Amino acid sequence: MSAPYPRRAAVTGIGVVAPNGTNTDTFWKSTREGISVLDRITREGCENLPLRVAGEVRSFEPSSSIEERYLVQTDRFTHFAMAAADFALEDARLGDADAEASPFSLGVVTAAGSGGGEFGQRELQQLWGKGSRFVGPYQSIAWFYAASTGQISIRRGFKGPCSVVAADEAGGLDALAHAARAVRRGTDVIVAGSTEAPLAPYSMVCQLGYEELSIVQDPARAYRPFTDDACGFVPAEGGAMLVVEDETSARERGARVRASVAGHAATFTGASRWELSREGLAQAVRGALDEAGCAPEEIDVVFADALGVPEADRAEALAIADVLGTHGRRVPVTAPKTGIGRGYCAAPVLDVAAAVLAMEHGLIPPTPNVFDISHDLDLVTVRARAAELRTALVLSRGLMGSNTALVLRHGAAEAS
Repeated sequence: MSAPYPRRAAVTGIGVVAPNGTNTDTFWKSTREGISVLDRITREGCENLPLRVAGEVRSFEPSSSIEERYLVQTDRFTHFAMAAADFALEDARLGDADAEASPFSLGVVTAAGSGGGEFGQRELQQLWGKGSRFVGPYQSIAWFYAASTGQISIRRGFKGPCSVVAADEAGGLDALAHAARAVRRGTDVIVAGSTEAPLAPYSMVCQLGYEELSIVQDPARAYRPFTDDACGFVPAEGGAMLVVEDETSARERGARVRASVAGHAATFTGASRWELSREGLAQAVRGALDEAGCAPEEIDVVFADALGVPEADRAEALAIADVLGTHGRRVPVTAPKTGIGRGYCAAPVLDVAAAVLAMEHGLIPPTPNVFDISHDLDLVTVRARAAELRTALVLSRGLMGSNTALVLRHGAAEAS
């Protein structure tokens, strides 16, 4: 019997704009060193809010890489996405993809949870402060959760499958799964990922309704999952975009196949019902392993969701054990997001970028700010751990109840 999807989806490019690095090399260096960049929020208008700590992207200058005509139409989260997409295409040796390929063979998939809050706030302030004539026409599109997909495809002239996953955190992994399926079904190249910019005052006020949000003011203690001191998560901005394309075509054109998207599955168990997420996450892992044709003992590293809420952390640790069995107690687990914050839909995509880089370098990055583990996990802390990594499992859960698992294989492993 022939395989239902003879084409395999390969990751050939990575582009990152994150709190700990505005390019992939800097991001990886900071991640492998376990550097925490969580700090007090510096955004104007946020000084008196209960939320004081976040992961800010502080050294990003969009005008250095994005044309003015796009900047004035778009929010910060789309600036991140356009820059990261450029980095990813260059990394995949497709910097001129719009000139070299049929536009109908190129597509974009992004995920977004918060949309363009900073742009929207600015325009609303103009409306209430000066009147409707001072509100620009781009207010109608810049806040929209689909803006990044739209602007990347317009700017690049991509006319293939384009879509957006409007979801909670787990949507970042779902976007990559959409990309992989589009490639398996015949699309040549998909630029996929997620970026978020939820640190404008309006966006932050909206987040204050999340019981899972940490309002601890000490950056070193604000986000400590899997410990007795767990007190919630710290939000972040930034994100990553990946180039996903047919593996055979990539190898034929001499591109480096960095990893393959081998398996994915998702479930839903309800908002903030963390006791139910154990079963839901376990089922998602089983589905992803099944699609990948991967046995539990083949998993070499787990990139955890790591919400930082005691009930959620317990459910995740138990879900890993439920599916991976005794191997689940021995397999290394890491959560590098504790050093940069949890960027909603962008968080698991940054984990995927870190997982691909970890497999390439044979190095599991540590979990910053976490020391005394209160769960039965082999959590990598303090410093990176050398290991042969062929297969990685990335987990994500959303505040609204989604549970998603993604299996990645090392590019060399798929070639063998």
